[in-house]
Amino acid sequence: ISSSASAAIAAVPVAAPAVAINTNYDPLPQYTYAYNVQDALTGDSKSQQETRDGDIVRGSYSLVEPDGTLRTVIYTADPVNGFNAVVQRGPLVPQAVVPVAHAPVARVVG
Repeated sequence: ISSSASAAIAAVPVAAPAVAINTNYDPLPQYTYAYNVQDALTGDSKSQQETRDGDIVRGSYSLVEPDGTLRTVIYTADPVNGFNAVVQRGPLVPQAVVPVAHAPVARVVG
């Protein structure tokens, strides 16, 4: 091969061989969690709870919507039926009255 022909050959990157990663797989995952927020200062009111047992998830959450109604969602998810939710709307929730602090007015002397 002449020197001019060998100059046209470029190096091609080669991918590294795949490496098998041993991961622990839980065939029956389980968890439970819940939280509740009731903030009278901001009016934030919400809660959620959820439980997983294998491929079945059950839970619910609720919140006070801007119009003051309580929305509760109860849901389930599983491989046979997929995700299903039932939404319930409750009565108006009394809103917290937050006092307004008025700033003093500066007097302009001129």
